[in-house]
Amino acid sequence: MTGQPAKRRRSGGRAGLAGRRGDAVIEQMPWSIPVNTDAPTEPLRPEGVEAIHDGAMRILEEIGIEFLNDEALDLFRKAGCTVQDRNVKMGRDWVMEMVALAPETFTIMPRNPAREIPIGGRHLLFGNVSSPPNYWDMETGKVPGTRAQCADLLRLTQYFNCIHFAGGYPVEPVDIHPRERHLDVVYDKLTLTDKVAHAYSLGKERVEDVMEMVRIAGGLSHEAFEARPHMYTNINSTSPLKHDHPMIDGCLRLARRGQALVVTPFTLAGAMAPVTMAGAVAQSIAEALCAIALFQYVRPGCPCVIGTFTSNVDMKSGAPAFGTPEYMRATQMTGQMARYYKLPMRSSGSCAANVPDGQAMWETSNSLWAAVQSGTNIVYHAAGWLEGGLIASPEKFIMDCEVLQMIQRYFDPAITATEPGDIALDAIRDVGNEGHFFGIQHTQDRYTTAFYQPFLADWRNYEGWDLAGGVWTAERANVLFKEIIGSFEPPPMDDAIRDELADFVARRKAEGGAPTDF
Repeated sequence: MTGQPAKRRRSGGRAGLAGRRGDAVIEQMPWSIPVNTDAPTEPLRPEGVEAIHDGAMRILEEIGIEFLNDEALDLFRKAGCTVQDRNVKMGRDWVMEMVALAPETFTIMPRNPAREIPIGGRHLLFGNVSSPPNYWDMETGKVPGTRAQCADLLRLTQYFNCIHFAGGYPVEPVDIHPRERHLDVVYDKLTLTDKVAHAYSLGKERVEDVMEMVRIAGGLSHEAFEARPHMYTNINSTSPLKHDHPMIDGCLRLARRGQALVVTPFTLAGAMAPVTMAGAVAQSIAEALCAIALFQYVRPGCPCVIGTFTSNVDMKSGAPAFGTPEYMRATQMTGQMARYYKLPMRSSGSCAANVPDGQAMWETSNSLWAAVQSGTNIVYHAAGWLEGGLIASPEKFIMDCEVLQMIQRYFDPAITATEPGDIALDAIRDVGNEGHFFGIQHTQDRYTTAFYQPFLADWRNYEGWDLAGGVWTAERANVLFKEIIGSFEPPPMDDAIRDELADFVARRKAEGGAPTDF
């Protein structure tokens, strides 16, 4: 099998996993929202922050951003910006006045109130992989995505408590025509999960349909839906220095109805942005702030998040690279800028690896820890991403969730508690200079919760691991994937609401769904 060692004794893997776990597929940590209590890593000195800010403002004032959306151009004219053809130049005072209207924190309420998520402050949220056109698991290899595979990844999204929101399509189901794809996948998302859902800003019909489906799934009136955020979208600029029509259109529609917006320039240094990370970050900031300013002009106070996807390319091949030192520093730098503008921040868990191997995990871990260090609030693609976003993998999803749980445990205040029982002087006195701590009462009272317990990692020595079948990590993840899917139960939904959703999907399909160029 591609990327796997020759020696594979899978029968031992299942027995070993099942024996360790007991009746449950895994014993995972409970649902909770991690709070990042660490001081952020700030590679920029104050003068560096000001230099990047000034660079971003000069881009907006002197060079301008091209907007391909006519409504946006009209709005910029009304706001007093300089519009020449499709190029928009705007003064820094106006940009900063608009950006200051965005809230520093807000919440998004899905159909299950217990899954409400807070955005901003020190909160840290993880989401599933979104939008790869291809799927990989140990049986199929790399294949185009299907609805069934997409649904299985949604089941993983619901199953794992360390995944806080459901991003876009976990894999693009190319077996569904684009005019109906959003209807089927969002129906699956809203019935297989009860977490905050995403809408792609890809045309009026898709955005309007998803808003209505989220409203129906929540049992909300139109007024209640618009009273607070219940969903969100994420858009990317078309770097360098351009915003397209459908993404801006979708954000304007969502903004007017009070839903959350994430603006994430995708700037690859050396290709779509300057080769210097300061230049790439300055360009990214300019591309994000001009859109956020527009949305605040349309609906002051609408919830907005500034995103970063600034990495570099391999200058030998032009291929994008992720989890690099430059990627990590760019994420940290953008975190400083987000705090400068008092905006919540989004970053990503990403890698360039093609299969769930060592490279995949070290690059993704670099990306995830850069998110922690930067003070990121929302981590996209935190589980399941491969090949620079071209592949979604259930094995990689499960492997990533082990890392996410470790990050969640890392922020557990119990680890750093300093009460008398934590300092443990009596225990140290009892053991003295001889003996050990295994059997004393202090240990017995705490051993079950003292340390992180993995659900996937194998801590046996080589001989024990080899005798149990010598099962490699991705193979163990494949076993877990099958067991999770086999035992999955969807979250409850009222039958009347499910029927209303199904009727809406059927009606919109009969009406032709969303127009396409096909």
